[in-house]
Amino acid sequence: MFLTITTTGTAENPATDLGFLLHKHPDRVRVENQSHGTAHVFYPEATAERCTAALLLEVDPVALVRRGKGKGRGGAPDAALAQYVNDRPYAASSLLAVALSGVFRTALKGQCVLRPELPDQPRPLRVEIPVLPARGGAAMVHRLFDPLGWDLVRAEAVPLDEQFPEWGESRYVRLVLEGELRLADALRQLYVLLPVLDDAKHYWIAPDEVDKLLRAGEGWLAAHPEHALISSRYLARHKRLTQEAVERLELVRLAESDGSEVEELDNAVDETRDTQERPVPLAVQRRDAILAALRAAGAQRVLDLGCGQGQLLQALLKDPAYTEIVGMDVSVRALTVAGRRLRLERMGERQSSRVTLLQGSLAYTDKRLAGYDAAVLSEVVEHLDLERLPALEYAVFGSARPRTVLVTTPNVEYNVRWETLPAGHVRHGDHRFEWTREEFRAWAGQVAARFGYAVAHVPVGDDDPEVGPPIQMAVFTQDAATETRDNTARTDKTGKTDKTGKIDKADNADSVDSTTTDTPKEGEAA
Repeated sequence: MFLTITTTGTAENPATDLGFLLHKHPDRVRVENQSHGTAHVFYPEATAERCTAALLLEVDPVALVRRGKGKGRGGAPDAALAQYVNDRPYAASSLLAVALSGVFRTALKGQCVLRPELPDQPRPLRVEIPVLPARGGAAMVHRLFDPLGWDLVRAEAVPLDEQFPEWGESRYVRLVLEGELRLADALRQLYVLLPVLDDAKHYWIAPDEVDKLLRAGEGWLAAHPEHALISSRYLARHKRLTQEAVERLELVRLAESDGSEVEELDNAVDETRDTQERPVPLAVQRRDAILAALRAAGAQRVLDLGCGQGQLLQALLKDPAYTEIVGMDVSVRALTVAGRRLRLERMGERQSSRVTLLQGSLAYTDKRLAGYDAAVLSEVVEHLDLERLPALEYAVFGSARPRTVLVTTPNVEYNVRWETLPAGHVRHGDHRFEWTREEFRAWAGQVAARFGYAVAHVPVGDDDPEVGPPIQMAVFTQDAATETRDNTARTDKTGKTDKTGKIDKADNADSVDSTTTDTPKEGEAA
């Protein structure tokens, strides 16, 4: 990854003052180790009239894959799919932003010990990044940089292959920025907007990222017309963190327009008491109902089938009663997000041995799923075409045969209670169907009778006397005779999974279905 910063000057105000601002001497090459490679800072030219500082980040693609690999933990999101062949070493991303903040830490803060007057002086700057991912293309680049005071914003599309122009353009651009700004402001903008344009980060997003965003965005982000978009992308689209960032930015904007301090405006809440009643989100109620059913079943080894981004897995890990937890999804991208949510890279050996992420499809039988106490299909069945349900039924109830199976699905009768949901529409665009209570009971009864289970139904959410609950849950339990037969079979053949805490792609053709749609986990109307 490569970035250059160029400035011009005169004999009275030489361009080589850039070395003071960056705290890097123009006559020396600075080398600093980064978590995923090595950063080099050098000056291709350094005269009084023109000075250019270059940051070259050599990313080690092997380190991206192997970082924490001893316990099967994933590296960067793209590396999880591409292993040693990926675009990370060549295209500017959050890796470069992190290197920028580490190598030019003092310059980002606007500090210069030897020449304290320099950081506050605007100077002519030219920033060039040869290869920059831009999800949204050149138009997105202009939306982000045009409001920031640059005289020139140029985003030239990079062709897929210059020798084959008919292949078209890639998702990368060559970025050139020119204008008269303070160096600290330019660096802060780049620190925030590089990962925003890439729309991805290589590390786990924690609540302290909101503070980082506001610190780097001080003086420019609150007034930016796209501050909500920037916040959402920078925080990897975490809704709660994005909402917090937007609210704090609004306070900053109001304080600036009013000429007051943020603390003076943000004093309307008595933090010693909480008098506002907040409704419990439906997703939380569903998760609590599932956990209660698993505790009642005495389950210790649990499958989360169609685990999505890992919300239920995260809750299961908090309870030491669950000794083995397996999340499976057809989407490797969803599993990568789940790995970040669970912080597999930072998890201790003992804790990581409890959790495994598997890539596979419920449309096929999978020997890795056999022998577990319980399986959860939370908001999964409605994402399959009806003609494919028999395959799922056999894969879960006929082949894997856990002692307890929990299935939750929306109650379509309750949809009339959603004021924002148009009549006749399902709750999510990917739902292939939504059952009434009678239809769900009929399906559950047929499955239970076919595979030797008893079934009970549990409402999730407020049980409306007219239309029922928003979510319906079926609890399938093996009858005594079937359980005895299955336990006898398990003594001859165990179905233990690899407890490595990693994303494990299916190792046989029977367990992969490339056509199955990713399963959103938190998409209900509420």
